[in-house]
Amino acid sequence: MRIIIPAPIENEGDFLYNRAIIIVLDSVGIGEMPDAKVYGDCGSNTICNIADSVGGLKLPHLQAMGLGNIASVKGVAPVSNATAAYGKMAEKSQGKDTTTGHWEMAGTPILTALPTYPHGFPAEVTEPFQKAIGRKILGNTVASGTAIIEKLGAEHMQTGYPIVYTSADSVFQIAAHEEVITLEELYDMCLKARNILTGKHAVARVIARPFTGKAGDFRRTANRRDFSLLPPKGHLMSMVEKAGLPSVSVGKIHDIFAENGVTDSFPTKNNADGINKLLQAMAKYDKGLIWANLVDFDMVYGHRNDVQGYGKALEEFDALLPQILAQLHENDILFITADHGADPTTESTDHSREYVPLLVYGKKVHPVDLGLRQTFADVGATVADYLQVTFPSTGTSMLKSIK
Repeated sequence: MRIIIPAPIENEGDFLYNRAIIIVLDSVGIGEMPDAKVYGDCGSNTICNIADSVGGLKLPHLQAMGLGNIASVKGVAPVSNATAAYGKMAEKSQGKDTTTGHWEMAGTPILTALPTYPHGFPAEVTEPFQKAIGRKILGNTVASGTAIIEKLGAEHMQTGYPIVYTSADSVFQIAAHEEVITLEELYDMCLKARNILTGKHAVARVIARPFTGKAGDFRRTANRRDFSLLPPKGHLMSMVEKAGLPSVSVGKIHDIFAENGVTDSFPTKNNADGINKLLQAMAKYDKGLIWANLVDFDMVYGHRNDVQGYGKALEEFDALLPQILAQLHENDILFITADHGADPTTESTDHSREYVPLLVYGKKVHPVDLGLRQTFADVGATVADYLQVTFPSTGTSMLKSIK
């Protein structure tokens, strides 16, 4: 895997700006939360169960930071002199998906659960949607994305009807073959659905799920797009933008926040491209916030219950981590965390209600035990404190503990 490292920006004179970088390892949970039973997720522990299943993980750089001090991860022993501050975070929001996790991290937790559809969408949703797009739909059920295109892909290609499905999360997903429904048409369908899904049906995300191939060999492409609800006012990215600082998205962050508060965006195709784009963003912006999401852990491995692939992806990230650390400036703070779980060792192909790991690294960061944080919003509060921007009351800054 080749990563091209751009030349870093040189600051003028001796003054160094404050910059915060958040890397979300999408779905890398670290153990069931106390209310996991409510979500049907008892026994879920994404990273620990993967490590047990593959005979141990080789994550030397995350180990040095203190990952093994947070939980018992086979192959990742605790260290006495961690290089980062470490801990784990509980989710305060009602939910276990991308939107709830990221919005809470940004200081705006979702305390009333967003709508889900365990029996498919009602006629008051599907009928206006079919009228808006001028054709019928297939599916309208809860399903794994890869399984439903295998089941209905051939019929979709014959009829031209898009495949609509959902999951345990608050999502309305539309799958279509790129040679049957163009990307432009698919994205337009998603926008139409987004306009219909309001009020009591205001799902967190409408997701375009394009695929290619033929029956028996359908493959989802990297042209996925998420059409999110507008986030609540006062979230971290909007406050950073309001302060006149760069608020930069790498990966699907701009979709999660419906581009609200995003000053620049670096779309990505996969984890390797995500790291490459993160390095580009770090070279371009020497202050403000850079927020990256690495989606392959969730989309490619977690939802497909690919334990071996997930483990390999974690090891690949760890191998590339030194290249990210080498680009850090003197005044940078780096947060490595997750937004929920997606334990591939369980029967479920959905997200799981889990704690998430937290590693905080920087040349001026004291490597302390941060313990159990009561909300993901502690990350946003710490970033806001460091960048000296206004932030909602939700969350407790960790800055005094780590500086």
